[in-house]
Amino acid sequence: MNQQTTSHTPVVSPHNLAAEAAVLGAILFDNNVYQYIADILRPVDFYAPAHNLLYEVASNMIQTGRVADGVTLREHFEQKEKLTEIGGGKYLVDLLDAAAFGPEVKDYARIIRDLAIRRELIRVGGGIQAASLTPEDDDTGSTLINKAERALFELAERGSSERGFSSFAEALAESLVTAEAAFKRGGKIAGIPSALRDLDEQLGGFHRSDLLILAGRPSMGKTSLATNIAYNVANAYKYESQEDGSRKTVDGGIVAFFSLEMSSEQLATRILAERTGISSHDIRQGKLSKADFERLSEATAEMQNLPLYIDDTGGISIGELTARARRLRRSTGLDLIVIDYLQLITTASNSNANRVQEVTQITTALKALAKDLNVPVMALSQLSRAVEQRDDKRPQLSDLRESGSIEQDADIVMFVFREEYYLSRTEPPADPNDPSSNDKWKAWRARMDQVFGTAEVIVSKQRHGPIGTVKLAFDARVTRFGNLEYDDSRSENPFE
Repeated sequence: MNQQTTSHTPVVSPHNLAAEAAVLGAILFDNNVYQYIADILRPVDFYAPAHNLLYEVASNMIQTGRVADGVTLREHFEQKEKLTEIGGGKYLVDLLDAAAFGPEVKDYARIIRDLAIRRELIRVGGGIQAASLTPEDDDTGSTLINKAERALFELAERGSSERGFSSFAEALAESLVTAEAAFKRGGKIAGIPSALRDLDEQLGGFHRSDLLILAGRPSMGKTSLATNIAYNVANAYKYESQEDGSRKTVDGGIVAFFSLEMSSEQLATRILAERTGISSHDIRQGKLSKADFERLSEATAEMQNLPLYIDDTGGISIGELTARARRLRRSTGLDLIVIDYLQLITTASNSNANRVQEVTQITTALKALAKDLNVPVMALSQLSRAVEQRDDKRPQLSDLRESGSIEQDADIVMFVFREEYYLSRTEPPADPNDPSSNDKWKAWRARMDQVFGTAEVIVSKQRHGPIGTVKLAFDARVTRFGNLEYDDSRSENPFE
């Protein structure tokens, strides 16, 4: 077998030494230039080691109020016995001769950053290849993909991180856009509507960049409420096509639903039950008439194109969750994130880490995600058992598990409460020897009639508005929430 030898041309990493020298020379000539490029460049962005070192030292000098020029830098490196590492004193003079002037300095800085990102892409690609060829013991293919996505996302963010301050005029313009959205919706809703009228009136819809916590004890219906809201938002989705081919959401939204407890099939079954009025238990058991099955088929056909995306990965880490949300935003678009539920998210911390600290890390990351993607994030949360020990079972902020960080980071905290659930378990027994027992039962029955088919959403914290309690209709058979009050102009069914 003949072996052929091929010559390989060495691959030179992307770089531009002239641009690097022009930027460094500009800084040495006028230290004020640094303020214009500080949010663009980092020392590691410079390809030449001498340039990397010079930029780092000059940055430190300027940030501490000292002058960074040819004289002070030469003195610094002479004292450190590193003058030869930067090419000697003559190279500082050469940099001044190569200095750029005017607005082109920022253009050169962006060139340097872009080339640094390309070099990092090459490094990441090599790392992916090496890790794929010789993976660590616990690295599966999926794990390697997640690691690669995180590395690539960090690079993507690096490429678009030049935001900095917004002028007050820009902030005012954004505020006016929000006010215009509320005005067009009848003066009530500025955020994304949930289609639950009284809840929208209390909250003003779901506002972008907000972290909302929806909490409740088991069987209160928090997952059902979140599912109802996710469906309503996705079902109302409308968009306008932009000149660049992108889509701008004008109503409703694209929803990402992270279901850490239920499978996507179980969640879909719930939504089918809510929309058709057929109980999910009957759907799972196959207890269906021909008419029921036809309704299910029709509902499935109507809903199959909903922009509702479900990720049912159990025990997903906060890093993976964040990466997947960002990926969906880039590939499809994203207007609302729902997470069921917060305590099932894992962190990269070791098993000995304090759970309160882990939850703090999670809520901080979720708030940052809401701001970075400019979408509302609704995270469901468990409540402590302290609720069960009180006569009044209505939850309060102190009932949140690991409540410190949750309460602090959240813009809105809501609790789902159904008095009917608790009251149905306290039916007073009939006692022939106690004449008052009949009165007690009548009082209990009267109260049951009042709360039957209702639920409360208690808004205990709202950073941008008032707190209060919203009453909703609740159909326990299909776990569906709706508007409790309606007038003659509306359907008599509160769920339509």
